[in-house]
Amino acid sequence: MKRIFILVTIALFTVGAVFAEEAILIDFSKLTTDIYVDPGNPGGPANGEQEPNQNKQTMVDFSAVAGGSFTTEQKQLMKTSLALPNWKVVLASSSRTVTNQSSSYTQASTSKQWGTVMGIRVHFPVEPFHSWARITTPFDIPAYDWTEVNDDGQVAEPENVDRSTPSRFEGPASADDPKKATGGYGLIKNVGSIKSIAANVYGLNFPHSLSAILIDDKGIEKVVFLGYLNYDGWGELIWNNPAYVNEVRNREMRIYPLYPASTPFVKFGGFLVQRDGAHEGGDFVAYFKDVKIIYDKAVLDTDRDIDDEAEWGIVNSRETDKKKFEMERFGQNQVLQYLENQKKAPEAGFTPTATTGENQ
Repeated sequence: MKRIFILVTIALFTVGAVFAEEAILIDFSKLTTDIYVDPGNPGGPANGEQEPNQNKQTMVDFSAVAGGSFTTEQKQLMKTSLALPNWKVVLASSSRTVTNQSSSYTQASTSKQWGTVMGIRVHFPVEPFHSWARITTPFDIPAYDWTEVNDDGQVAEPENVDRSTPSRFEGPASADDPKKATGGYGLIKNVGSIKSIAANVYGLNFPHSLSAILIDDKGIEKVVFLGYLNYDGWGELIWNNPAYVNEVRNREMRIYPLYPASTPFVKFGGFLVQRDGAHEGGDFVAYFKDVKIIYDKAVLDTDRDIDDEAEWGIVNSRETDKKKFEMERFGQNQVLQYLENQKKAPEAGFTPTATTGENQ
């Protein structure tokens, strides 16, 4: 018995030393607009001239939580995605003037090296005081979404959901392994300890600092400082976890129940840019290609004798409830934004006053 225990312990040490993985948490070049949604908008392009305005892979439909006071046509418009122009720039409350906020936004920008990247413009106050801006996702990325999106932007739940395959925001399945996600859409599952985080960022000699915002499966937000943007061109800003223990024998070894525990994950929440009051304010511009992480697996992939989930269905039930909660949480905010957009005055200016002859 003692010999078996020693062999198991050695195996655990080996596993911990070998199975750290590198993955792309989010790749902004994948968040281009590739589908046109919003055919009911009277101010939109004419038929046959539609410009793509949403990202198909990350499309979500929040009409289910909008209530019953909307028409079918209105509910058809209640869709959004992680398309680059949809991301939000939120300024510190002391900096949130109309001019500063309206001049702070994201867009799809063209890079000679990478193709499409995310460009951001932030208009900080010119006064000498500290300020910050958060570049955030349009909605909290769903962790339990196995829906499918057709070419018309319609989101539907498939009849038979295989939850052993990657969910939609993990990215499409790998060609070599149908259970492994290709990543790049803001969600990575089975994440244990994070060893390093890297962001590929184009700097323009601004002295501002940059942090990445990560959200774990418990909803806890972690802001990780990456570095300063006082350089010119593309650079990789890296954070190395000072609490990461490389030597497995020095780690605290624990045994956790394998089922029905949910797999831990990490979601991308955005970036935090901070400007010191001693530095120049006004417009700030930067570009982002991707964010990558190196992490330990929380649970090893094994070929088990019994399919626990097929027998009990506990995780499926829990994840369905969590998905409903996620939809309700972000959907209500999206509905309010939709209503505010509908109330917005569409006129760009006043109609010219008619002359006396035209009135007759």
